[in-house]
Amino acid sequence: MKKIVHISDLHFGRVNETVAGGLLHDIKGIAPDLVVVSGDLTQRARNAEFEQAQKYLAQIDAPKLIVPGNHDIPLFDIFRRFLAPLTRYKRFITSDMQPIYLDNEIAVLGINTARSFTWKDGRISLAQMAAMKDSLCSLGPALMKIVVTHHPFIPPPGSAGVKLVGRALRALDIIDECSIDLLLAGHLHDAYSADIRTYYSKRKRSLIVAQAGTAISNRTRSEPNSYNLIYAENNYLQIEERRWNEKEFTSNQITNLRKENEEWIKVENKAV
Repeated sequence: MKKIVHISDLHFGRVNETVAGGLLHDIKGIAPDLVVVSGDLTQRARNAEFEQAQKYLAQIDAPKLIVPGNHDIPLFDIFRRFLAPLTRYKRFITSDMQPIYLDNEIAVLGINTARSFTWKDGRISLAQMAAMKDSLCSLGPALMKIVVTHHPFIPPPGSAGVKLVGRALRALDIIDECSIDLLLAGHLHDAYSADIRTYYSKRKRSLIVAQAGTAISNRTRSEPNSYNLIYAENNYLQIEERRWNEKEFTSNQITNLRKENEEWIKVENKAV
């Protein structure tokens, strides 16, 4: 069973330093197999912010899979926004725009959904869908397959009018074809998890979505800083939302799921 820490929306430039230190301490105690960062490492895509993000992530002793968010593209610097949108991200964080982590239990693919023209809203391109198919469809059923984006596939429960990732339905066709089990994202600063069919009721296949809140920024909106701790193996998922309580990160909600006949079903707690 693999331990995956899923953090998102760090927003260096608007970081709560106390929370940032608490997160490093919490992750060190967990000793994850993989840390997933689903975008918005910075607030305004400035050199100093990327440098801070780089130094912070270097303190986490674990493999990392990172994708950019819309805030990692300059907003007001029009020249950079349209001609060199992710130059600073590539210089300080990673030049890999389609990172993949693969071992004998999980396959995790990152997809960059940040775009210069729409800025806030994200999209998945046809080329990215083809690459996802090439990377994941050929992998056997023994692996749990996970896709990471910044922009979400489903809105928070009870919310209306939330803009979702562009071409979601076309991407979901490939996701189903490749038997992908879990989608990780951020962007909304709202932590929640659900089956994809809670929103796309006509989808036939069971697929779990886990959204992360903002891990360490002071842009907390309606809920405290949080991140996801995920335990994953072939037919089992535990998704734990860990929230900041003004002193430390503690468990807020745990969802346990087991796959039975290709259907993800909630089950009672399992010791991990």
